[in-house]
Amino acid sequence: MKLFLCFVLSLSAALAAEGFHVIQKIHIGGSVTWGRPTLDEAARRLYIPNDNRVVVVDIDAGKVVGEIPGAAGIQGVAVAPDSGRGFISNGPSNDVTTFDLKTLKPVGKVRAGADPGPIVFEPKTARVFAFNLESQDATVIDSTTGEAAGKVSLGGKATAAVADGSGKIWIDLLVTDEDWNVSSEVGVIDAEKLTLLRHNSISPCDRPADLAIDAKNRRVFTVCGNARMAVVDADSGKMIGTVPIGKLASGAGFDPGTGLAFSANGGDGTMTVVSEANGTFGAVETVPTARGSRILSVDPKTHNVYLPAVEYAPSSTTPVADSFMLLVVGK
Repeated sequence: MKLFLCFVLSLSAALAAEGFHVIQKIHIGGSVTWGRPTLDEAARRLYIPNDNRVVVVDIDAGKVVGEIPGAAGIQGVAVAPDSGRGFISNGPSNDVTTFDLKTLKPVGKVRAGADPGPIVFEPKTARVFAFNLESQDATVIDSTTGEAAGKVSLGGKATAAVADGSGKIWIDLLVTDEDWNVSSEVGVIDAEKLTLLRHNSISPCDRPADLAIDAKNRRVFTVCGNARMAVVDADSGKMIGTVPIGKLASGAGFDPGTGLAFSANGGDGTMTVVSEANGTFGAVETVPTARGSRILSVDPKTHNVYLPAVEYAPSSTTPVADSFMLLVVGK
């Protein structure tokens, strides 16, 4: 009996120590070009831009359940559950496609600024914000009518955006002066007044690519091109820490249930797990994922993390044909 108990305890300890790892691979197929995945938590669907289509995955069933066709260059998806609409930013055509969440059929288009990229739904105002990379502003859309409702001037290029649920939207911002020096910043938008409230430097974090928010504890996590994650106080805008992460990170996430932040590091083929202890933020785990897997989405219900990826032939830089897949990372 004692021997059996020791075995059980040893096994439990081993499983606990295993940490995050790839627990499933969902085959999607198609091209190797993808944008940021967007999770519809209530419907349990993950929307993944993939070149000229958006792939829809049922994350509980672990399978593709549909797709939304479009033109080449789809960059992002926003979901407005109450209105039953979804919104797709189309960079090359300077517009946003609206679609029905039930049928996945396109139902209209909204003219945007130049090169709409990141796109986010803000629940308090029921507005969608499409951030135009070239014109350096945001097109605002009323999610209930599907029509344009205003514009926000940014004075810089917003490379990522996240809503905090209280009427504020946080953005990664690249501001270029007359000498072509780039200031890497995090800004905040008032979604009701349609104004940029402030923007603060996040140096030494350089070239921010994505961000996530801990709305409860008022922390913003942004990943940068120089292998750092910046931690920002959401109320003051001040930097409160930086964490070394992997190379070519373009994806950030936060799990409110566990208090963990994540970065997807495409250059290393890893995912960094970040935690706070006694007011200090640090990496607590580096998880092998896949080469080039650089963006992610976190499911607060299961605490799993989803990362688009492709399979490469041995000793090759060429992806295997039709090998686009979704990695599920969990414990």
